[in-house]
Amino acid sequence: MREVTEQEIFETLPVHKAVATLAVPTIISQIVSIIYNLADTFFIGQLGNPYMVAAVTLVYPWFTLLTALGNLFGIGGSSLVSRLLGAKREEEVKYVSSFCFYGGIAATFVFSLLSVCFHVPLLRFLGASEENYLYARTYLIWVVVLGGIPTMLGMTLAHFLRSEGHAKLASAGIMLGGILNMLLDPIFIYGLKMGFTGAAVATALSNLVSMMFFLFRFRKIKERTVLSLSLCHFRLQYAGQVFSVGISSALTSGLATLSNMTIVKLASGYGDIPIAAYGIVKKIDMFPLGISMGLCQGFMPLVGYNYASKNYRRMREVSVFSWKTALFIALGFVVSFLGFAPWLMQAFIRDSQTSMLGTSFLRIACLAVPITSVNALIIYTLQAMGKGFQAAVLTVCRQGLLNIPLLILMNTIFGLYGMIWTQLVIELIMLPATSGMYMLTWKGLKQNG
Repeated sequence: MREVTEQEIFETLPVHKAVATLAVPTIISQIVSIIYNLADTFFIGQLGNPYMVAAVTLVYPWFTLLTALGNLFGIGGSSLVSRLLGAKREEEVKYVSSFCFYGGIAATFVFSLLSVCFHVPLLRFLGASEENYLYARTYLIWVVVLGGIPTMLGMTLAHFLRSEGHAKLASAGIMLGGILNMLLDPIFIYGLKMGFTGAAVATALSNLVSMMFFLFRFRKIKERTVLSLSLCHFRLQYAGQVFSVGISSALTSGLATLSNMTIVKLASGYGDIPIAAYGIVKKIDMFPLGISMGLCQGFMPLVGYNYASKNYRRMREVSVFSWKTALFIALGFVVSFLGFAPWLMQAFIRDSQTSMLGTSFLRIACLAVPITSVNALIIYTLQAMGKGFQAAVLTVCRQGLLNIPLLILMNTIFGLYGMIWTQLVIELIMLPATSGMYMLTWKGLKQNG
């Protein structure tokens, strides 16, 4: 029954239903993940200390590098898995999944170890001040160092389950961690009187439980999946194919993190209040972008499968439908943010100065969301097709070659608000490039039949 259901989803189900089947559970899990990321900021903000909010903002870009590792092995591996399934090469899937599982563990262990060994210069580099340094160190140790491997593995395992059609199961694990974090935050912060530390402990523990859920479910479906977490199936020979696609997603997350570090570092020159305001805005801004990412992760297996089986017409229909859906949702968020920005900010921080500054930031930042969503989905479409080089070129241009230099330039010319306008400028520049790259790729597919 499971095999027939997968064939219907990937091959015959109407496009809107197929995308919804895989994307809706993923989008829901993304929303829950965003809410639990917001939970730390929200509950910490209720303590009325902007230095605590600033500390979370400073460390969060470094924490998101775990997402880069999860994408490197998770999206890179799951894209390859979808294409192998589409090409009817199921036997190779277990070697790919085993490589990504243990390779991800090793890479994250090194990342966490370096983070704790060099935490003093790292936090200074991120912009920590004397007032927020101790808070930032606490959050780094719990969330990145101790919670690093569980966080990365949870994301990687979710990607693999989606690649095989188990979208609901993947979403359940992500949602479990998110809901648990929202429940534990007030208990640890207020009930156990752990304060700021309680938020960090709650996040680390929630990600650990999510990882344990995925491992348990993999054991339960062992007889119904071609995926494998056995060390005996570990093969380095698939590293190139995994990284050729995964590097684009890793670069997207990594360079976005570097951009966030840059803007936080530049904003630190204006004091802790702008950092706190920007941090809250970035968390709120995650809602529309997170939904777009959920849509990306949901439609990638469909694109990859149909590309490998040479059903290019269906592959294109899936892509275009997803882009239109993301654009419609993003426009709805823009209208909401423009109208309700003051109330959204006041819900997160009681400090009036931080709230007023954040309101202005949010109304500017939200304007870039629709174009950001479309650019991201086009790049993810290329990744799903295995066009890792094209996707990587676009990612480097968008997040590296343009973003960081423009941030510095806009800050120099226009000051603090110039940095907030930068994202919109970049997305407008990149839209013709991403659209053109996709059209060239599609033209090549049509010429090849």
